[in-house]
Amino acid sequence: MDKETDDDMQDLTRRGFLGAAGVSVAGALGLATTGSTTAAPRPGNVSPAIDPTVWREHGTPLVAPTGHGLLAGKTVAVKDLYSIRGHRVGAGNTVWLSQSQPSAVTAPSVAALLAAGASIAGISRTDEFAYSLAGTNGHYGTPPNPQAPDRIPGGSSSGSASAVSLHEATIGLGTDTGGSIRIPSSYQGLYGIRTTHGAISTDGLLPLAPSFDTVGWMTRTRADLVATTAALAPGLPASLDVSLVYSDDIINVAGPDVAPAVRAGIKRLRTRIPVRSIAFDISVLPQWVKAFQTRQGWEAWQAHGRWISRHWDSLNPDVRSRFETASKVTTSDLAAADRVLATARDRINRALGDAVLLLPSASSTAPTRASAAIGGGVIEDTRARTFQLTCLAGIVGRPAVSNPLPSAGPPVGLCAVGPRGSDLALAALPVV
Repeated sequence: MDKETDDDMQDLTRRGFLGAAGVSVAGALGLATTGSTTAAPRPGNVSPAIDPTVWREHGTPLVAPTGHGLLAGKTVAVKDLYSIRGHRVGAGNTVWLSQSQPSAVTAPSVAALLAAGASIAGISRTDEFAYSLAGTNGHYGTPPNPQAPDRIPGGSSSGSASAVSLHEATIGLGTDTGGSIRIPSSYQGLYGIRTTHGAISTDGLLPLAPSFDTVGWMTRTRADLVATTAALAPGLPASLDVSLVYSDDIINVAGPDVAPAVRAGIKRLRTRIPVRSIAFDISVLPQWVKAFQTRQGWEAWQAHGRWISRHWDSLNPDVRSRFETASKVTTSDLAAADRVLATARDRINRALGDAVLLLPSASSTAPTRASAAIGGGVIEDTRARTFQLTCLAGIVGRPAVSNPLPSAGPPVGLCAVGPRGSDLALAALPVV
């Protein structure tokens, strides 16, 4: 490891992203050995081999629980961005992994899961530096989408989502900056939550864009989503007296494979819970997306630019292209973007107030593997349209829950975006 690279790694460690002194850990961790290379059996199978596109490390368990609580008996797939004491952070990049050192401590969010009785099944794959929404990775391959085998899994929390969908973990711990929980949840028919920005510590988490980065997770059942939310965000109200709203124009951002299913879901919901329509001008969404991505890119370059400038060839083409764009963001670009974001926050907050907004979790069903070449036009077009939906929660830092809708075809998600601090109530809200 060259000195500059070592300095970069140590800088991230000092700031708490790779595990350092000063990160609070709830109790000492009991680390288990990782001699086994098999997972808990999938339903209908006996002893499947561990899929390296899903798992970077795996154990039985990899890390044992430190307490007993709401998550006793549950298993967790931890996205390869979180510090786990004694294990390295790989960030979806082979060179980064080769230069990483074992983390000194465990991220508080991971420690809270262990303290609540969950065990860590393993470290799951991520898109490089979480800078993608597709789930494709040229280094390790694309994880499977068991609910739509011919389609991509969604990213960047792709490995965690696939592990849950494969029944190889109960909880898929991930992150959501621009949609990295909501999109794989939608593509794979899972429940998934992006938490209120700042509500759960991101210490010990490798950053992408701290202004938007949030801790999140995916489950197969609402009960597990609620239990995990209660364990990681204790003290929040379990129910809220809020209204539910939707905008036809926002739903229209989604394609014909998603919008009708979302409308049908809202129609069914209206037979049980009052839901009202609101007007929302979607003509501003492309400008808001551009501002979001400018701020995101600037922060991503601040976090990783020094290292990436010496390791361009280590990046997959799509992620490399995003970092190249990020490297060119000027201070005047950033200032202009921040002005747009300030206006957007005001307009979104005024439009929603304390209401829960219902909208598509993603603009389409998962693209096919055949069409989703890394960096290809299909992925980029899908990403651009989906960002118009996912940026709304990100801009205002509100929690968002993706709920799987009944579907005769590939999975579709109905997203509920609630007021800040409504995470637990939103997880429990029976919108489907």
